[in-house]
Amino acid sequence: MADRKVLHVGVDATCWSNDRGFGRVTRELIAALAARSQGFRYTLLFDQRPEGPLPEGVEVRVGAAAQTISESAVGDSSRSLGYLWTLGRLASQEKFDLFFFPAVYSYFPLLSTIPVVVCFHDAIAERFPELVFPTRFNQLLWGAKTRLASWQATRALTVSEASARDLEEFIGIERARTDVMLNGVSSRFRPLEDPALAARMRERLGIAIDSPLLGYVGGFNRHKNLMRLLKAMPAVIEARPDVQLAIAGDISGTGFWDNLPELRSFANAHPEVEERLHFTGYLDDEDLVILMNAIDALVFPSLCEGFGLPAVEAMRCGTPVLASHAGGLPEVVGNSGLYYDPEDEGAIAATILEFVDGGADLSERLSASSVDRAAMFSWDRAAAAAEVCFRRTYEQR
Repeated sequence: MADRKVLHVGVDATCWSNDRGFGRVTRELIAALAARSQGFRYTLLFDQRPEGPLPEGVEVRVGAAAQTISESAVGDSSRSLGYLWTLGRLASQEKFDLFFFPAVYSYFPLLSTIPVVVCFHDAIAERFPELVFPTRFNQLLWGAKTRLASWQATRALTVSEASARDLEEFIGIERARTDVMLNGVSSRFRPLEDPALAARMRERLGIAIDSPLLGYVGGFNRHKNLMRLLKAMPAVIEARPDVQLAIAGDISGTGFWDNLPELRSFANAHPEVEERLHFTGYLDDEDLVILMNAIDALVFPSLCEGFGLPAVEAMRCGTPVLASHAGGLPEVVGNSGLYYDPEDEGAIAATILEFVDGGADLSERLSASSVDRAAMFSWDRAAAAAEVCFRRTYEQR
């Protein structure tokens, strides 16, 4: 290390406060990178002054944007040219050795020729554009941004081999130009020693302590496939009327385009589902850990996931995952979960019933396997993989 240059890495931190997966990845990954002291130093670029603590040892630069990205790039709105110019100029004023975008979502064109790493978490928007974008105009804007990001990226970073294959197929980024960094999982996710915490969470949701409880954690975008999960529930309920379903996620309607109204409409039209369906709203990490311990299994029916952070968070709590066999989920969950075709409502119902009817033996086996599997994922290991990508990118300049 003594003969290697200390690299100054600029980091787009504009999605730092975002409560979606890529916001969590940004915060956790940068904290892990800053803690490693392995020949890199980091300067974080924000669109407005950040609130709350930041990792020790990082430098901060702030662009005076009129809105944050969370305010300007949700629903059918987009960032202005002024916003992009402000951030691009701020980045060009620094003498970085390379620049890192932790998520292509917040990419902005760089007004310099330094090496660039862009993390493309998945190619879901390219695979299912009609499920992701509310208008054709939004789709065109995203496509233009992604093409520009892939052109400017010296190397791409992604979070699973499945995503690396999708980047090549749907975006045209050659596999040889892509590095894989498996995400980590925070140590705050763990089996709780006090069962009263989980019992109180069930009481808060109005769920009996002995009822089989399934959980979902995440967004309500159409590719998350929650409608098929709800359509699978009548068959589950007919066989096991005691099964309950808790859905955790932001129900304010202020984020990305989602189908929450359609989900509620379906539930209203099916009283047997509505009686057993519990929307928790957004949960902070403390309550999310408790919920992961209160449910018997996490149900993850997405049509595609690049990685699937909630899956490994549940696994670290010892909670089995009933997962779609699409995208990166099999890569993450491995042999510690049960799988189904996400486009087959009957298969979803059958897998749920297989788990519920499997009793304590199946649940305990999957729980133990989940904890072992989750130990594979750490943010320090993710940071080490990112550093390899950074060094390779700099040497490729």
